[in-house]
Amino acid sequence: MSEIAFPRTARILKPAEFKRVFDNTELRGSSPHLLVLATSNEQDQARLGFVLAKKQIKRAVDRNRIKRLIRESFRHRQTEMASLDFVVLARSGLAELDNQQIREMIDGLWFRLKRPSNDRQAKGNRNNRRKTRR
Repeated sequence: MSEIAFPRTARILKPAEFKRVFDNTELRGSSPHLLVLATSNEQDQARLGFVLAKKQIKRAVDRNRIKRLIRESFRHRQTEMASLDFVVLARSGLAELDNQQIREMIDGLWFRLKRPSNDRQAKGNRNNRRKTRR
């Protein structure tokens, strides 16, 4: 299988997996139209899940278009991501954006979420030093 495939194992499908991301959010990235929550997983790969409510995006064709764009972006970047579970939530007004705007927005969010994952350990050590000095 290709390295940039999007197999079933790269998807968050079960309600318990979504709940774990919502309850234990370690990283979050947001824009006016999207919110991405992330938490580490026990897998050896990044996984992706969607929460695109009918209330926010009325038409199914728009929900499917948005999922397709986000999935494609994730598929190309999943090898760069740490072993994290990502849940993408839609906010109102997302359906009014064109494909290019959505691509740029999600690419910016992946970049912001990818960068802190490398520094997470360093930040944790810095916080521990502060506590011991007090």
